[in-house]
Amino acid sequence: MEPETHPYRSVLYMPGSKERALEKAKALPADALILDLEDAVAPAEKPRARDLVVAALAAGGYGSRRLILRINGLDTEWGAADLAAGSAAGPDAILLPKAERPEDIQRAAELMEAHGAPERLRIWAMIETPRGVLGAGAIAAAHPRLEGFVLGTNDLAKDLGAAHTPGREPLLASLGMTLLAARAEGLVCVDGVHNTLQDDAGLRAVCIQGRDMGFDGKTLIHPAQIAIPNEVFAPAPAELELARAQVAAFEAAEARGEGVAVVEGRIVENLHVATARRLLARAAAIAALGSGHAAPQERRP
Repeated sequence: MEPETHPYRSVLYMPGSKERALEKAKALPADALILDLEDAVAPAEKPRARDLVVAALAAGGYGSRRLILRINGLDTEWGAADLAAGSAAGPDAILLPKAERPEDIQRAAELMEAHGAPERLRIWAMIETPRGVLGAGAIAAAHPRLEGFVLGTNDLAKDLGAAHTPGREPLLASLGMTLLAARAEGLVCVDGVHNTLQDDAGLRAVCIQGRDMGFDGKTLIHPAQIAIPNEVFAPAPAELELARAQVAAFEAAEARGEGVAVVEGRIVENLHVATARRLLARAAAIAALGSGHAAPQERRP
């Protein structure tokens, strides 16, 4: 499945130092996995975690899930080795922590190419600092390998001195600025985590908020959180029914030489049809991904 059509409703962090977790992830219904070498791994465990993740990628068995490798920062003692290993290991993307300027992306791309990374290997960037938010527009346009942004809302709230409120009001400006930058360059943009486990109502509320803002999905800290974003970020049956009706009515109007149609008393123009077709394509991609979950496939070379 091509990255531009792949769903990212649920993007689950998996600690790279936990061999059982890496194996368990093969059966989880997440759209994408972040195999984490950074925050989830203690310093003493980082070299071993790198080896475990490289072995897991080589073994495959993750089906159609997108595999994103979060490395340590290139300014740390582990980052360069993480990037070199990731360039050869076969993930779908490498996730850079704390991206703050275009040069961060460009440097990573240059190192990846020096290590022989295949053309299909993408870069994702964590936007999790005030400087990262303010520079998101320039970062988004930094390099053709860049495919997506991930919001690091915990680090961002810490740096802002912001409170964690149910409605996330202190973070809304940063969320919106990052999303605008991503959409201006056609990037995927995934919302930050919900920290509270066993809080279905709270998780659903922030998923609905993120969906309504325009995010592609939600990053998650536990497998028990997967079901709610998978539901919330998927098109509802009524939305799909309306989308099909809009496309059919507009195509019929075009066949009559007319430029607009009417569905349920509302005008349907080109922009509405484009949105409807994207919604239908998203639903088809989710259905295809669901079948791929049950049928593991080899990683692409």
